[in-house]
Amino acid sequence: MRTDARRHHDPAVRGFASDNYAGAHPEVLAAIALANGGHQVAYGEDEYTEHLQKIMRSHFGPYAKAYPVFNGTGANVTALQALTDRWGAVVCAESAHINVDEGGAPERMAGLKLLTVATPDGKLTPELIDRQAWGWEDEHRAMPQVVSITQNTELGTVYTPDEIKAICDHAHALGMKVHLDGARISNAAASLDVPMRAFTNAAGVDVVTYGGTKNGMLFGEAVVVLNPDAVRQLKHIRKMSMQLPSKMRFVSVQLEALLAKDLWLRNARHSNAMAQRLAAGVRELDGVKILYPVQANAVFARLPHDVTRRLQKRFRFYFWDEVAGDVRWMCGFDTQEDDVDAFLQALKEELSR
Repeated sequence: MRTDARRHHDPAVRGFASDNYAGAHPEVLAAIALANGGHQVAYGEDEYTEHLQKIMRSHFGPYAKAYPVFNGTGANVTALQALTDRWGAVVCAESAHINVDEGGAPERMAGLKLLTVATPDGKLTPELIDRQAWGWEDEHRAMPQVVSITQNTELGTVYTPDEIKAICDHAHALGMKVHLDGARISNAAASLDVPMRAFTNAAGVDVVTYGGTKNGMLFGEAVVVLNPDAVRQLKHIRKMSMQLPSKMRFVSVQLEALLAKDLWLRNARHSNAMAQRLAAGVRELDGVKILYPVQANAVFARLPHDVTRRLQKRFRFYFWDEVAGDVRWMCGFDTQEDDVDAFLQALKEELSR
């Protein structure tokens, strides 16, 4: 029996729940088709993955080496395993994705301990790091070996290059390494209007997890090693962590589509601009409070529960802190001005009821 594929959703419907809700950018889909056909060596020995290394070096410096993986959680787990010993710990913000949104994977799968620090805006500082960076010789305590920062943060704020350099200098002086979770690294670079190298290898970061899925890819991320002396046996750890794609060319060619020219930046600038448009409209409404500076593609706000519940029936988005009434609105590379304006009109209507 022949079964034809059919569309099961309305492609005109867009919400503000997550930039993961967006589809793949047409240029990325075209790249996948370009890489299809014929045979290429599996597990990364293909022409596309080899070419990707040149592209990554153009963005992250001459020592950069990319290890494509399936997803962001896998990228972070793989990177942190390669940076830590079996007795190691990672200092991170309490709000960090590796702490609150990865189902315990870094601790359960990587066998490390997360040492969290409360931050007012999602950003670590040398002083905040010192709250957990101690006790290296205490066998009763997991040994702090890595500082993990998120750029941009889970609260939508962005580290400046100087802030990251200060963290790296401090961590390295303590004998620690620095990991940067770059799930939305493109949005941060677009917001700062600087190359990604300005706040990664130039600032002293040892390893980056480069995120592409939230910025137009179909699937896939990459662990990018900037300091080869900081990691051990990453290719073996990637395999053990079930993050080695057999048909790696289809991840690598997507990364190439984003990074070879300026698609990564175009997409990020657009989603950031949509968040600014949304924030500007929200500021004109009574009864809504924006909680953090809008520096990337996220808007965090507080509004009455009943308004949120009614609005969620019209547009998809999530509570961030349901008890407090805090919500998160995300814009994607495909968010349109009409989407933002329609959402603002719906919010205004629900606030006035």
